[in-house]
Amino acid sequence: MKPILELESARLLLRQWGDDDLREFATLCADPQVMRYFPAPLSRVESAALIGRIRGHFAEYGFGLWALERKDSGAFIGFTGLMNVNFNAPFAPAVEIGWRLARRHWGLGFASEAAWTSLRCAFAQLGLNEVVSFTTRNNLPSQKVMQAIGMQRDLAGDFEHPRLTADDPLRAHVLYRINRAQWLETLHG
Repeated sequence: MKPILELESARLLLRQWGDDDLREFATLCADPQVMRYFPAPLSRVESAALIGRIRGHFAEYGFGLWALERKDSGAFIGFTGLMNVNFNAPFAPAVEIGWRLARRHWGLGFASEAAWTSLRCAFAQLGLNEVVSFTTRNNLPSQKVMQAIGMQRDLAGDFEHPRLTADDPLRAHVLYRINRAQWLETLHG
């Protein structure tokens, strides 16, 4: 499959990663507030490695986490996109939708707008049947984005993240899902 290199929404460009993105990305991944629902902030080297894994996912599968750029200013603000779930879970194999935005761009609807654009790609371009999303139980802002884009909580699907230790307070995760029919319903509802 030829990689889907770019998507567009009303206010955002979802694009491939450039070498110039590392500085801003490393800054947002080092922000304790941005990373409060993750085990730890990332160093610059860890952020660069993550960009490398994202690029590899695009090369292998044709989709991934797109870099987000504001159309009005050209500012890099984070990422949104689709990734294969890469750990053992009852709901895998699956494609996950995720996002991470710099704090100064929170509360403006960018996460929902970009996530909606990614869902459109998942169902209309990639022909996927379902997309999942998950986060730690306390991450209410991400859960609100999941709900805003029409995802439904799968109470029976909640799980303990296998990459976190048993005593980690972030280990308990909630699972949300949306399938093609639900997505089409949100388009016409």
